[in-house]
Amino acid sequence: MPAWSFTLLVNQPLTPEQADAFDHCDAFGDGSVSYMRGPAKPEQYPIQCDPSDLIELWCDVEALTLLDAIAQTARNVQLIPGLRAVGATHKDTVTLSDAAQRCDRSYESLVELSQEDEHFPEPLETDGTVFYSWLHIADYLRRLGDDVPHTPRELVIADRTLRLVEDLRGTDVQPGTLRALGLP
Repeated sequence: MPAWSFTLLVNQPLTPEQADAFDHCDAFGDGSVSYMRGPAKPEQYPIQCDPSDLIELWCDVEALTLLDAIAQTARNVQLIPGLRAVGATHKDTVTLSDAAQRCDRSYESLVELSQEDEHFPEPLETDGTVFYSWLHIADYLRRLGDDVPHTPRELVIADRTLRLVEDLRGTDVQPGTLRALGLP
């Protein structure tokens, strides 16, 4: 079964209690989902972390499809009291394996292109693992004639659904109105 890489956005940075619950939750025991916590007293640190990193979970989840992986992770996040998924995205930085998941080419095909075609995008910093810009790879593949979407359809569906669920939270919308809008 493939492992899908994505970023799940959550409603808030994890509190110490939520981080503890996350670390002891069986659903996350395989290490497929990770998070970053800010310092307890950020004013004591000269270099501040990016606040957006504190509401992101980095995921490498095994599932049949990307949509299944996101749904499974969003469901498991609800096991942590007060935490919920509110969106999903991809980062621009990818390995060739990640890039292969986002297009109709195999990993082997991308490796071959990276080694044999001088126009293939240059890697980003390479201390160990080699990373590339997905935007550059996608543009390159489009120039070759590949039909590469900016964002995979399954990721768009998951992101929009999670955002809609969050927007509907606490509103008084009648089920008949939602059905009239095309929702089940």
